[in-house]
Amino acid sequence: MSPVDAAWYHMDGPANLAMVTGALLTRKKLDFDEVREVYRSRLLRFERFRQRVVEKGFPLATPHWEDMPNFDINQHMHHIALASPHDETALRSLISDLASTPLDHQQPLWHVHVVDDVAGGSALIMRCHHCVADGTAMMTVARELFDTAPGGAPQSDVPHSIPSSEPTAAERLLAMADTAVEVVTHPGQVIEKAAVVAAGAGMLVRELLRWPDPQSPLKGEFGLRKRVAWSKPVTIKDVKTIGARHGAKVNDVLVACMTGALRSYLRKRGVDVNHTTVRAMVPVDLRPPERAAALGNEFGLVILDLAVTSARATQRLAVTKKRMDELKRSPEATAIKVLFEIFGRGPKALEDFANELFGSKASIVMTNVMGPRDVLYLTGVPIDRMIAWAPHPGNELGMAISIMSYHGKASLTIGADARLVPDPEVIAELFNREFQSLLRAAKAPRTQAVSPSPREKKTSSRTAATQPRP
Repeated sequence: MSPVDAAWYHMDGPANLAMVTGALLTRKKLDFDEVREVYRSRLLRFERFRQRVVEKGFPLATPHWEDMPNFDINQHMHHIALASPHDETALRSLISDLASTPLDHQQPLWHVHVVDDVAGGSALIMRCHHCVADGTAMMTVARELFDTAPGGAPQSDVPHSIPSSEPTAAERLLAMADTAVEVVTHPGQVIEKAAVVAAGAGMLVRELLRWPDPQSPLKGEFGLRKRVAWSKPVTIKDVKTIGARHGAKVNDVLVACMTGALRSYLRKRGVDVNHTTVRAMVPVDLRPPERAAALGNEFGLVILDLAVTSARATQRLAVTKKRMDELKRSPEATAIKVLFEIFGRGPKALEDFANELFGSKASIVMTNVMGPRDVLYLTGVPIDRMIAWAPHPGNELGMAISIMSYHGKASLTIGADARLVPDPEVIAELFNREFQSLLRAAKAPRTQAVSPSPREKKTSSRTAATQPRP
């Protein structure tokens, strides 16, 4: 197993599972036998889904992939019905139960539930350990599983295996040879790469010297239960309308709306939102083009200060854009990926220490995955929605918020510790409220833009006078 994947394998804990959960919804009922055949013929091309993890080696045992003896897909495919009243509330309860249930480490680390009676249609819920794949890699899996037209048919056998994430021993030797040649023929490029890593390490040290995020409803002792929620979808067209009004990108708008939702939620929970910090650990995709179709984890992390102290939505958007632009130019993600590789080669105790150190600097995990732009089909049935929940590993980060786009729409999902955040659906509702407020303002003629209320003016003035400049 690659060191980065090993690091994610070791992050698993009894009260905080390093597991990715995804769901797709259809308006038409799925046939379980047909779905199982698609997964048998297509998913199993990826060898990781036919392998389990074993720890072996001397003097230090490390995780390795091993072919599962007598692999049986029926151990991983389940057919159930949604409990009454068969609505979104019942589905949230079911997914929360599954998100709270560990995967069997004696088996390949994935499970699928096909759920009948979901508002007249079906749901498919897939859980997968993070050591198998990150969000970008799971999009590769989705492209293999689903069709772009209703006439697609599952293939009847497994003609080949899709490559794993880590290089073979021969590939490592070739990489070492390529590096040696690069040092001789392009010393300037090597020095430049080293400078990037060094700059990232320096920035990383500065991040670690920050004061930890303060205690809040988002941080504390975890329980065994998880709670999930998701927003109503918003159209990318509307997101771009808001962005065009403020010179912001799609991600800037969505993150600003998420920040506004957190500000309102924390205020409801008694936090002085005008005098606090809320930081997010944000994955940054670093997957090289030559490994675009491979599984595994190929990302670094950056720490984003969320603009929760900004009182107005437009102000939050401006601050969010500025800070995200700065992070795009930051080498911090590369440096953290190198640290993951180091932690993955060491004992679990070292990684636990690093997780605690990093986790103390932030309050949440925030991910953003660009999904398919066109409608996808499973066994000829159109997929209406695709949503996913990231884990929030470590001992400090009590919640993960994910933004995923599919077929011209974006949805926000929340996966949280039930003890800390028992009502994540409130955050989802506040996200939609924040988005609609920005959209109305963006569509209004500039001469008729909504003016802030006297209370908003007073709060904004007080905030500007007391908070440090972003």
